[in-house]
Amino acid sequence: MNMLMKSIDQRTNLAGQNRFEMLLFSLNGHQRFGINVFKVREVIRVPELTEMPGAHPFIKGIAQLRGNPVIVIDLSEATSGKPIRYPEQAFVIVTEYNRHIQGFLVSAVDRIVNLNWSQIQPPPQGAGKSHYLTAVTEIEGKLIQVIDVEKVFSEIIPSEHEIEAETAQQLKGFNTAEIEVLVVDDSAVARNQIKRVLDSVNIPSKLLNDGQSALQYLQDFAAKHKGVLSEKIPLVISDIEMPIMDCYTLTSAIKSEPLLKDIHVVLHSSLSGVFNESMVKKVGADQFLAKFHPDELLQAINHWLLIK
Repeated sequence: MNMLMKSIDQRTNLAGQNRFEMLLFSLNGHQRFGINVFKVREVIRVPELTEMPGAHPFIKGIAQLRGNPVIVIDLSEATSGKPIRYPEQAFVIVTEYNRHIQGFLVSAVDRIVNLNWSQIQPPPQGAGKSHYLTAVTEIEGKLIQVIDVEKVFSEIIPSEHEIEAETAQQLKGFNTAEIEVLVVDDSAVARNQIKRVLDSVNIPSKLLNDGQSALQYLQDFAAKHKGVLSEKIPLVISDIEMPIMDCYTLTSAIKSEPLLKDIHVVLHSSLSGVFNESMVKKVGADQFLAKFHPDELLQAINHWLLIK
């Protein structure tokens, strides 16, 4: 199964091409799901698990992977399904989110597919807010559902990060009432996390879930106000991997348009450890932050306000 997972470095070549690779898997039944390969460290047969007394019921135990303890979550149960059948024959997708390593128990792993972000669409309207999807796509005539792993993780292991009072106080010294920060992320959990941080220091925000919507919003705003947009929307905080248009394509478009090019773009992703400085510079982004740490986010905003 490790042969299935090629070097992450090879996948970085897709950056700026609005393309990505997705690992297909199944839970119980024939429905296939997808997860971005950038989020995946490895795929293994389910190892021996040690139970955790008092743990969340969806945590099936702890696996020792090369000497490091990793919690294993039943992804079917965590997304309102039944427990994985025949867990002894299952697989664990080991992922990194928000600086944590965790494994997701799945029934079977299919293959990796190379897709364009334009093939990925947000969940259909009317799906409500209780679903666990960030996107859907179609492969070989079959619907593939992309699971919002950040939502799963936040419900099982809630974030305990707090904002340092000193950082918040520094930001309150700036007049931010006349500006708006654009937040772009396909995960509702991630969008709302950032919004709460901005709200805590009275910074207005606009939330969107994909790069194309964000670019259209900026272009429409610039056309309406007929001026350099960085005076009104000076900062864009964007996830990297999103439906329709990823952040690389979005950032390249922002930096190439005269009315938008002075906007400060922060790439804010749960995929810590994957993206290096050269990749950020490749598309002209101004900064990269591995999310989610509210105090580091506010420090970055504070730094930007000081040099503005």
